[in-house]
Amino acid sequence: MARSGTHARTRWPVAVFAASVTAGLVFAAASTTADGSDLRPAGGDAGSLVGDRARAAEQRRVEARDLQAQVDELSRSAGGTGLRGLIREIEELDVPAGLTRVTGPGLRIALDDAPRTVKAPPGQDDNALVVHQQDIQAFVNAMWAGGARAVTLQGQRLISTTGIKCVGSTVILDGVPYSPPYVIEAVGDVRSLQAALDVSPQVQLYRQYVRRVELGLSVQPRFEVTAKAYGGTVGLRHATALSD
Repeated sequence: MARSGTHARTRWPVAVFAASVTAGLVFAAASTTADGSDLRPAGGDAGSLVGDRARAAEQRRVEARDLQAQVDELSRSAGGTGLRGLIREIEELDVPAGLTRVTGPGLRIALDDAPRTVKAPPGQDDNALVVHQQDIQAFVNAMWAGGARAVTLQGQRLISTTGIKCVGSTVILDGVPYSPPYVIEAVGDVRSLQAALDVSPQVQLYRQYVRRVELGLSVQPRFEVTAKAYGGTVGLRHATALSD
């Protein structure tokens, strides 16, 4: 039964206000998302703009996490038995949703552009010499197919709604720009993850370009990989479970 009386009711406007502030900050921090477009367009180095934007986005991300913690605390203190039950149910979903830290054995994969001294093969332009969105997605998808418990890109946790997009020679991940090399880390059974890489047609295609134009590729098993909790906004509004 929920609490009654003026004291309990007065806390809710505070929680609602804090939640509104949090939502505004989170949406601002994640204003750039991917729409599945190709990551092969030509473009120059973004230079110092990349670092400036990354620092600004990370600052907003930290502020949003702090405000979310305040909202969570207000919600716990303002609700009765019914609300506490809902909170417990939400917390149990944090692990599969990527909202908790995961540590264990796994793989570390690094993808990099070809050296500047390498020339494109006849019939191909310089786009063949750089890492693209589909290349990153191929390795990430292989990690999921191999049973990964958690996957990160550039140290940022990947979830079902994470957007990856190419802008010039950089990759935008949840509003933050990154330059190569692109580091993917996965927590899971090492042999299963390796096997998933070996059977992925997209990964095999990338390996062909490693041999042809010296694209960078490093795959290293790790005794311990840490995937920190996802710190951005969860934009998913509706989903349906797939049947076996």
